[in-house]
Order: sequence, then C-alpha cells, then structure tokens
Amino acid sequence: MNFQEMLYDVADGVATITFNRPDKLNAWTVQMQHELKDALKLATDDEAVRAIVITGAGKGFCSGADMARLQASSTGEKSAMQQPPLTPPGDGLEANFERRYSYMLRVPKPVIAAINGACAGVGFVIPLYCDLRYMADGARIGTVFVRRGMVAEHGMAWMLPRLIGTANALDLLFSGRMIEAREAKAIGLVNDVLPMEGFLPAVQAKARDLATLSSPRAMRIIKRQVYDACFQSLAEATAVADAEIVKCRGTEDFKEGVAHFMEKRPPRFTGR
Repeated sequence: MNFQEMLYDVADGVATITFNRPDKLNAWTVQMQHELKDALKLATDDEAVRAIVITGAGKGFCSGADMARLQASSTGEKSAMQQPPLTPPGDGLEANFERRYSYMLRVPKPVIAAINGACAGVGFVIPLYCDLRYMADGARIGTVFVRRGMVAEHGMAWMLPRLIGTANALDLLFSGRMIEAREAKAIGLVNDVLPMEGFLPAVQAKARDLATLSSPRAMRIIKRQVYDACFQSLAEATAVADAEIVKCRGTEDFKEGVAHFMEKRPPRFTGR
C-alpha cells in the first residue's frame, strides 16, 4: 500500500505506524485519517503482525488539526480538507465501534500509542482509542479544544473520564492546558513514562513481548471482552467469559500455553 503521510513497517511481529509530517509536528489531515484506517487494516489482515505501535516522526506525535483547515472553517470557506458527513451508526452494541475513531477499539490486536512529543487536540484523541499509552519523558499532551472555541470531539467526553476520572477529565477539557508526561502518568492517562533517548525502541520492545509471549487469540478475545463490557451488565460480561473459557480449551493456543509452561520453553502460539 502506498502511503503519503504515514510510514508503515513490520519487524518481529510488530507493525509500526508513523505519522509522517514532521515539519508540521504531524498536524492532522483528512489524508492521515484515511491512511491510519488503511494502515490498521493492513496490520489486522497480516497474520505476522501481533501488536501495533502508533507514533510520530520528528519531535511531535500529532499537534492537532492542520491550522490551515481550521482557519478555512472559521471564516466559512469550504476547505479542501473538509470532512464528509458522518454515516449514522447502526443499532445495538456494534454502533459504539462504528464512529470516526472508535473503530480502533475493534482492531483485534493490541494497539499501543508511543507519544514521542507534542500531542494535542485530535492528536490527543488517537491515543484514547489505543489500548496502551506510553509517553517520552518531556513530551506534553493537552486537549486544546476549549482554547479554539471548540468542544470535546470524537467521543473524548466519554473516553477520557473512563481513563482518568471525571474531575481530571474536566480539568483538562475546561482548561485546555498542556501537561507533562509525568503528570499524565500520575493521573492514569498513560501506562508509563520512558526516557526520550531510545523511546520508540523501548515501546517496540514492550509490543514485541506481547507479540511473542501472549496468545494472539486470547488477546483478541480479551480486547473485545473489555470494550464490550463497557456496555454490558456484570451478568452479561460474566456469561460471555464463561462461554469463552469453554471455547478456549479446544484451541491450539491453549494447548501450547500449557505445553510451553510444562516444558519450560518460549511459547509458539499460532493464534488459533
């Protein structure tokens, strides 16, 4: 696949998707929106890929929407960057995973945000829909929307409180302030803060551990369980778990999980 504003690479079971507009701190465009979806589908369809890392080229992760597009919108001009109307979602549980970025929660592999630098606005939205988030020490992140006269976009008002609590979410959304990586970790926004030097290889190493040590089948089902449970009762989530446990026992990955433990060797999971 020929990407214009992304880089795509696969090594050791890990696909790395890199926003590639470093001269603009990877400011977001409609092209990037479409290419991210294409890259995630490419990684999903590739059996060799078992974990996915999303990062930015240069000094930024994603500094938010391209300001040329915002300027055109604020003056009433029709920008070439204008996005098409949203397709109304379907009914039921799946409707929650059919929005502009919520589809990322249905990618059946771990998706990890490697926040290497400035991350704001829609750039902040992307990590919320990743499964794990790591920040480089010294990187900064913020919602920004309120300082542009805009509201919380793309489901952020639902996602953010579930990660950091209502009070912390409102603090970031009301103020639009940028916070440092260490504060982001303290409020539970990111899993860990890693040194800036060697940051991406360190995140890729964590992804590689998932790719080599964890059952792809189990991770796929666990991810679905966790996000489905946001819309289920405890009884419903427990019933799903009970049914999935029964299915596990006949799988190759379950047999391999027991075998490699008993034989004291690294696992060779197939994902089946």
